[in-house]
Parts: sequence; structure tokens; C-alpha cells
Amino acid sequence: MSDTPTCVGRRSGRKPPSAVRTFPSAVRGLPPASALRLSRPSDIWFKPALSVVVASAVPHLTLLAVGRLDLVMYTMAGSLCALYGHGLPYARRARAVAGVVLGMAAGLAVSLVTASLTGSTAVLIAVGALLAAAQKVLCDATRIGPPGHVIFTFVSSAALFAPQRPEQIPSHLALTLGAGAVAWLVAVAPALLRREGPERRAVARALEAAAACAADPGPRHRNAAAAAVHAAWQCLLASGRPTPVRRSLERLVVHAEAAFAAPRPGGGGGAADPDRLRAWAALTRARGPVPAPSAAPGTADELSGIDAERAALRAPEGRRAVRRTLLRRLGPGSPLLPVAVRTLAGCALAGHLCATLGVGRPYWAIVTAASLCQANITLSWNRALQRTLGNLLGVLVFAAVLPVSRTGPLALVCCCLFFSFAAEALITRNYWLGSVAVTPMALLVLEFGGAQPAGELIGDRVLDTVIGAAAGFLAATLVTNRRAAGRVERALEATRRARAEARRTGADPGAAPADRDRARRALTASLVELREAGDTAAGEWWQRALPEQRLLAAEQAGHRTLAATAQRRGPTVRAPSIGAE
Repeated sequence: MSDTPTCVGRRSGRKPPSAVRTFPSAVRGLPPASALRLSRPSDIWFKPALSVVVASAVPHLTLLAVGRLDLVMYTMAGSLCALYGHGLPYARRARAVAGVVLGMAAGLAVSLVTASLTGSTAVLIAVGALLAAAQKVLCDATRIGPPGHVIFTFVSSAALFAPQRPEQIPSHLALTLGAGAVAWLVAVAPALLRREGPERRAVARALEAAAACAADPGPRHRNAAAAAVHAAWQCLLASGRPTPVRRSLERLVVHAEAAFAAPRPGGGGGAADPDRLRAWAALTRARGPVPAPSAAPGTADELSGIDAERAALRAPEGRRAVRRTLLRRLGPGSPLLPVAVRTLAGCALAGHLCATLGVGRPYWAIVTAASLCQANITLSWNRALQRTLGNLLGVLVFAAVLPVSRTGPLALVCCCLFFSFAAEALITRNYWLGSVAVTPMALLVLEFGGAQPAGELIGDRVLDTVIGAAAGFLAATLVTNRRAAGRVERALEATRRARAEARRTGADPGAAPADRDRARRALTASLVELREAGDTAAGEWWQRALPEQRLLAAEQAGHRTLAATAQRRGPTVRAPSIGAE
């Protein structure tokens, strides 16, 4: 399920840039309070929650009607695909969820074939660890978003330890694909009611972040506004053909990026007035007409440049560029590979330890270890605390609800649907709170195959949780990600080149509008990547110290360049814009 990363701050040393790269970074503290603190719920928390309930209810009730609730595990694999893609415009969401369904079926197929061919626990654990590592790196490389690889690992690991015969595999996969088709319909059905809903929410977030930056133009708000505007342009560029509503949304993003690029402390009466930006955000998020503010200078050229970039992204060369980017994320030298090794080592260690201690089906330990493998060790520590606390409280909830679920098959189905909704409703507040609902849901799924001793279920789950969390964090500690610092160096160089190109095209009166827009979008995208790379490396242990002064100087210089272009907006120099990768 989704999470909200919490990274430690950078140190404030005064070493010159030439010196900060030669000394190993110190071990950073791992405070538990920030990991367990509750945050505000996501503005779309109810969408994945309702989607997974509807997508699960159809196959669950169908199997209940025909008396085959023992097959719920296979339909649930497809139903859980409805959790993905809720931040994407519907055109891209349709493709993304279809890919998720096929990926889920592929992982399940490997697990079912393996389970049908061998009963060796060691082999099953090895396959589960390999699948978890592959699913982790593929989800990170494609940036599918929440809930990431954990759902894939949960399904494939559970299937490894379920009895299976070769002749059953085609029908079980057909059930998964059928439930996945229902999930796909649930994911794209809202397009019939509100075609530009995802785009409106993305633009509203950008306006709200720009309003915060205009009111208080500090580094934190400025970086948050850059990321929100970047996400809004990505969403708009990934949507379908430009409609009147999308045109209005694009104009609003032009105002938002002008506000964060050249904010005025305390706001003002213009388009950068925080109150006005917040009012536009509220109207954009609502169901009424999209606000239509007066066009900023250069807006026509800005939108023309966006159209050119949208066409370029859909051209064959643009599609090939996207594939090359994906291959680079998967290829040698990628910073994702050490995290995949962590996942493999942690899952294998957790599975073998649980098997040694007598747990018959140690899949939950594998899932726990996989969920702990985050971008850096600080996030892994946070997830270890969250997962452990949530699972331990969750088994208590399971013990309390088990008598109710055993009153009849319909009660069991209703309990599972309730906890599916509760998990998604709570998990955006904090991962541990969502895990309180995930744990009883996962345990209740086992009840569909027949009642099992409650004490044994609870004891195995507690043991799996503790061992999985310990093994996952140990793997995160021992398998260091030294490539995180290399990613920072590459991001610094990319930002330097993007800034030079933006300055060159902005000062050249003969530069084409599309070239100027592309340069500004590239600069802002590089600043977003620089901040992400720095935050990831800041939470990693045992690597050379971060070039903090260079990071700060690069961010300040980049934002100064964006501010300069925003202040010179006019017929030939437009507000900066941000495009998709």
C-alpha cells in the first residue's frame, strides 16, 4: 500500500565542495517518533478504497453463489490490481492497469508452476525471493506508484505455498485474468462521469503548492511547488487530446509555475496572490467549471510549446526515448539494483529463518522483508517500525473478528471487503495504521480454504512479522547503496546542463518557442530529480558524504534562472514550464 517517505535532513557542515566527497558519511540517527506520526489522509484516499471493494465484491459474491469460495485467492490476485493508477489520467491509466494485470498474472503463473513441480521449502523460498526482487525493481523502474511491489509479492509468495496441481493452473490463471478485467473496468469507469478528474486534481495540487510558495517562498515550499507543477504537467501531457477543459487547466498551470518560479513574499494582488491561487484550486477540484483566469503574457506560445511536446512524446522517436529511459533504469549501474539485491537477500533470509523455526508457510515473512526494502536505510527503518507495529496490532484485531467471520460464508466475505476498504482508507495516514487492517484481511483469506486453528495462525503471523522485519532491515543495513551518491553527481551535472540551456535559449531572440519551453521544462524537471536524488542519498548509510553545498548552490541557481525567465515573460519569453520525462 502507499506510503509517505520521511527522510532525515542533511548536515550543515562548511566543508568546501572539493573536500565533502572524500570522507565517509556518519551513521545517522533513526528516530521512531517521525515514523509513527499520523499525517493528513490523501485527497483521493476513497478512490482506491472503493475501487478495490467493488472489484473484489463481484468475483467474491460470484464464487459465493456457486459455492467455490476456496478459489478466492486467485480472483483476489486480479481484484487487487484496482489499487493501481489512481493518479494517472484515464488514457494512461487504462494502459497501466492492463500492464499491472498481466504482470500480476505472470508472477502468479511462475508461483503456481513452481508449487506444482516441487514441495521443497528451500526452492519455494528461493523462487519467492527472486520474484520479490524482480517485482521491486520493475515497479520502481516503471514508476507505477502506490502500492508498488508489495501487492505483487503478497500474491506470488502466498501462491507458492498453496497446494497446486499442473492441470489446475490454466483455470486458476483464468480466474485471475477475469477478476483483473473487472478491476480494469472499475479503474477506468469513472472516465464516463468525469473525464478530466485526474488532471483537475493534479492541477489543484499544483495551485495549492504554488499558493504556499507565494505566501512563504522558502526552500521547502519552493521545492514542493516545483514537484507539484512538474506532476501536473506530466498528468496533462499524458492525457488525451486537448479539450476545452484541459486547455483551461494548462493555463492554470502556467499561473502556478509563474507563482513558484518568481514568488513575492506575502503574495500580492496579481495572479501570484496566495488567496487567489487557493480559490482557483478549490474551484478546479470541485465539479463545476474550471476557472478561466486572464491569460498570462506568453500563454499562447506556452501552450503551443506544450502541444509540440505532446506530439513529440507520441511520435515513434518519443516512444523509443521512453523505452531507452526504462532500459537505463534496469541496466548495469542503475541505483535500483542495490535495492533489488537488498530485497533478494532480506526475503531469502526471512523465509529460511521462519522455515527453520517451524513455520510451514513462511510467505508472510517474505512479504514483510520485501516491504522493508525502500529507497534508503532510513526509509527501511521507518517501514520496519510501521510494519511491525501494524501487524502486531492487526493480529489482535483478527482475533477479535474471527468469531464473527466464522458465522457463515457471507459474513467472511463481508469482513474481507470491510478490511480491504479500511486498509486503503487508513494507509495514507501512516503505513502502520493501514497494516492494522491489512493483517486481518490477509489472515481471513486463509479462512476461505477452510477453518484453521486461530492460535496457530496468530502465532505464525507474529513470528513471521518479527523475523521478516529483522531480516529485511539487516539486509538493508549490510547491502549498502553506494550508487545513491553517484545518482546525486549525475543529477548535479544534468541540472548544470539544463540551466545553461535554459539561459541560452532564453537570451536568444531567434530561438524557437518550442525550444525555449523544452529547455525550461528540462530545467525544472532536473531540479525535481536533484531534490529526489539528494533526499534518497541523505538517508543512506556508509557512503561518501554528500556534496551539500553543491546541492544547495545548484538548487538556488536553478530557481534563480526560472525566476529570471518568469520575470521576463512576454511575447518572446514565457513562463517556465515542466514536462514529462
